[in-house]
Amino acid sequence: MCTKAFTMAAAATLIGLTGGVQIPLSAQATVPRSAAKETMTPGGDLKSVLYFWANHMGMLRGVQENDSIGTLDYVGTGTINVNGQPCRLTKYHATINYQVSGMRVDVACTLPNGQTHQEILVISGQYAWNEVGGPGAGLVPGTGNATPAKDAYNERAIRLWSGPQGAVKAAVMGGENTKIGVEAGKTTVIFPIPGVSGAIAKATLLGGPINGLCTRNCAERVEVRQGDVVTEFSYSNYADYNDPEEQLDAFFPGRIIEKRGPLTVLDLTVTRTQTANMYIVVPVPPSVRNAGPAAPQK
Repeated sequence: MCTKAFTMAAAATLIGLTGGVQIPLSAQATVPRSAAKETMTPGGDLKSVLYFWANHMGMLRGVQENDSIGTLDYVGTGTINVNGQPCRLTKYHATINYQVSGMRVDVACTLPNGQTHQEILVISGQYAWNEVGGPGAGLVPGTGNATPAKDAYNERAIRLWSGPQGAVKAAVMGGENTKIGVEAGKTTVIFPIPGVSGAIAKATLLGGPINGLCTRNCAERVEVRQGDVVTEFSYSNYADYNDPEEQLDAFFPGRIIEKRGPLTVLDLTVTRTQTANMYIVVPVPPSVRNAGPAAPQK
């Protein structure tokens, strides 16, 4: 959530409330540097695969080649699923903080019968909730309501840590629990989803030319299994979608498709990103915190 939408007084309130959001220590881990030369051979050692994955995404910066993507803001068009029906998006605005983990998705769409649908879906730390009245609803008296959504926590955490950038970071967080494999001639990375018990992701990396723009070692697919629930994310059309005057060679897919089983949950065409580490915070409203976390504290 960018503070442009709030007064300075409200922003100060938000800053004060972020103190209770737990920062996963592993979320601050850096991608291990690799001295290996990239080849066309799929698979490889964990250190090199994670390095080349992050490097192709444009996430490694500076002499030390640290992962410098701390936040993400992006918008797009397409459809989402609402009660089993495709809903044509008139607004899709996602904001993410990876370091103080949180994600807000502000959605508006039109159903086939012409009715409009709006929702703001939020996760932060171990909490999940819905906002009514605009981003940040429930934080300041008179700014709307925040309703706990504990049952949605796993779904939203999976979406956060299976995203094109989030998956790289989650694989690094996985440490020794992250494994490298090869399937159908392509590199796979298997890793646990942070904060979601029993959720295991498998990222399949592109196997094209080394010198192309994310034609190799960027995720084309991330499949997450948690019990009988299978969520699949497909990514294509990688490019720098930052504004023309802010091109950073930080690459993101222009097409995102999310499926849960046979159901298409989201079909999104990304129109703009901001990867220049905006000020984004996702503080937990008092009503949500008082209802208790959706996931165990760690």
